[in-house]
Amino acid sequence: MQVYKKILVTMDCSDVDEVVLEHISALALQNSALVCLLHVVHSHTIDQDRTLRQQAESVLAVKREQLSRKGIETVIVLRSGEPEDEIIQEVEESDYDLVAMATHGHGFICDALFGSVSRALKHKLTVPLLLVGQGVKN
Repeated sequence: MQVYKKILVTMDCSDVDEVVLEHISALALQNSALVCLLHVVHSHTIDQDRTLRQQAESVLAVKREQLSRKGIETVIVLRSGEPEDEIIQEVEESDYDLVAMATHGHGFICDALFGSVSRALKHKLTVPLLLVGQGVKN
């Protein structure tokens, strides 16, 4: 039985992405699911947007290739704006069964000062949200 057909993985193009991709790889293979790698470019100028978008495209292309070699169908989705808003909009516009993201382990103080996208998403998403911590390994 296929539980997940289409999985959205939020990526910030840092080392923490590897942890969530390990988990999603297993889920995607078990369910023959499509994996969509989403990165939200959060910039303040057109030049910054262009630079960050190019960097993200490069990183995500490598991740897509890694997943493809495992036999996982993968697409890249790039959006620009506020991460929380863009993730929610992407979920509303598409038919995802699961949203997955790595947590950064900022802790209470940083979350209280700067907010947490994962905290906001868990209250606003209408699909399951899988949060994978940095210390979690397969």
